[in-house]
Amino acid sequence: MPSSLQLRDYQQAAADNWFANKGRGTLKMATGSGKTIVALAIACQLYQRIGLQVLLVVCPFRHLVTQWGRECEKFGLQPILAFESVRKWQTQLSTQLYNLRSGNQHFLTIITTNDTLISEGLQSQLKYFPPRTLIVGDEAHNLGARRCASSLPRHLGLRLALSATPERYFDEDGTSSLFDYFGAVLQPEFNLKDAIKQGALVHYLYHPIFIELTESESRAYLKLTKSIGRLLLFDRQDNLQVKDETERQNLTALLVQRSRLIGAATNKLNALRSLMKERLNSSHTLFYCGDGSVESQRQLQIVTKILGTELGYRVSTYTAETPLEVREKLRQQFESGELQGLVAIRCLDEGIDIPAIQNAVILASSSNPRQFIQRRGRILRPYPGKERATLFDTIVLPPELDRETWEVERNLLRKELRRFVEFADLADNAGEARIKLLDLQKRYRLLDI
Repeated sequence: MPSSLQLRDYQQAAADNWFANKGRGTLKMATGSGKTIVALAIACQLYQRIGLQVLLVVCPFRHLVTQWGRECEKFGLQPILAFESVRKWQTQLSTQLYNLRSGNQHFLTIITTNDTLISEGLQSQLKYFPPRTLIVGDEAHNLGARRCASSLPRHLGLRLALSATPERYFDEDGTSSLFDYFGAVLQPEFNLKDAIKQGALVHYLYHPIFIELTESESRAYLKLTKSIGRLLLFDRQDNLQVKDETERQNLTALLVQRSRLIGAATNKLNALRSLMKERLNSSHTLFYCGDGSVESQRQLQIVTKILGTELGYRVSTYTAETPLEVREKLRQQFESGELQGLVAIRCLDEGIDIPAIQNAVILASSSNPRQFIQRRGRILRPYPGKERATLFDTIVLPPELDRETWEVERNLLRKELRRFVEFADLADNAGEARIKLLDLQKRYRLLDI
């Protein structure tokens, strides 16, 4: 453990409960609450108690591998980063595993991606990992997917999952698979309110901006919502249920289509112009576009043009295709203020750490609550001189619907609104934000939220 590092009370309690649960468990803790530090502290204690030999960390994205690498180095570790060509790491891993077994090496750290985990290159090596190996699943909800779940090494008994949102959206089987492997959620859970109270995340202002669909968008929205309604069942608590695997896949496809329609709504661009004309002197602003689809790529280009060409706001794009070395340069320019903003797609949702973000404009988001939770954690991370963050959230108003479709919309909207209301309630301007949401709650008879 670095001498300068002191675990917070909730972090120490989480570590203690993992040990009490016999080396299994899931930490459900808000983005920015220090899950990585807890995992590395557990590894330190295992090394001291039982002579832990291997730390294996599995992440969904390459940029998370490099971030974990930097954190591991603070603990005196020299990790193998296994996420590119097999030739770059497999020989190194084989050599270190041999040295470990022969007693010429005491410890091995390997950090990899989900994709590399399921590859033959790593799968062929896993059987040689000793029993005293700790496997850490970062953003572990991704490991509930069937192919990833089947690739997790069963002979390794020490298991730790990290996620602010471990439950998988519309995938009870995947959620069960995740908890069966890593273990159940441990106490204390650490939510957004806890994180702000403890100073792990900063205070914020929340401004919902309501957007109307155009006539053609409304027609497409109505058609998709009717199709979604035919696939859904609602239980007494208004939880969404799906009949079987095929229908779950069909439902997911329809929800994605509807989400993309909402995300690319034309009137969002007019709202963005109006908002940013009044904020041309602001900086450290993140603009969230969609999920990498054709529609969101188009939105990314238009948003960048509006901000950069029309308004003279200094921005650059930041996507999954942006090379890692370019991302690092953009991060530095953003922190220094050389760039006023970044226009991003998806890759800033999970794990990426740019704590200098002070303002965010959400132009598109999926219906999956995980994305919203991940994003707000990105925005609220502490940074020197950052006293408070500001979030502008574009919320598309459903068009006029017939009675049957209104019921479907109401049940879908209940989950969305619960998320908006929770975020509004914890904001420094809670009263103002809640009043803006009240009309929507009245319209869909959701005042109980």
